[in-house]
Amino acid sequence: MIIGWCFICVFAVLINKVCLQVTVEAVIGGSVVLPCSSTEHDLKLQDIDVFWRHNGSETIYDLIKGNDSVAGQNPQYKNRAKTFPDEYLRGNFSIKLINLQHTDAGEFSCFITHSSDSKQETIRLIINESTVEKASNSTQQANQEPETKAHRWHIYTIISVCIFVSLIFILSLRICYISFEKKTSSSHIEGNSI
Repeated sequence: MIIGWCFICVFAVLINKVCLQVTVEAVIGGSVVLPCSSTEHDLKLQDIDVFWRHNGSETIYDLIKGNDSVAGQNPQYKNRAKTFPDEYLRGNFSIKLINLQHTDAGEFSCFITHSSDSKQETIRLIINESTVEKASNSTQQANQEPETKAHRWHIYTIISVCIFVSLIFILSLRICYISFEKKTSSSHIEGNSI
């Protein structure tokens, strides 16, 4: 029975990590809002830290004890990452990136730490060519095809992992049920033999 609960916990973590990742698309030179919010009520800014990271390590923006901090910010995001201070008390810690570049593509992580809880959100940013650039340069269109295939492959991988984890979960539930039935029937037989 304990094994079944372990599978349920692992399943929940994997589904949260793999299947519920947000994907946002934007164009070169444009801007995009990357969402991040807390479900905590009665927020006190002095109890909150928020850390935005790109591809796991590059510092984009920090909010420490409710105060903006760009001290460790990667220079490529200087004057390009904006927050919404009026929204902090509502739990909205989204950022807006402006003047998007190819190097902005990838995974952005938002870590929210609160005195009573912590949360991480992951947003995958896909950067597309602008329609003007596509029309002016057919070579760029040809080079974009592998990126589209890679994106499809990534989606298929996520779906496959979700299906695989779901099947393992269902199988573990079935094994727990069979084990429970055997214990119940053997207890019933032992009770009748006495």
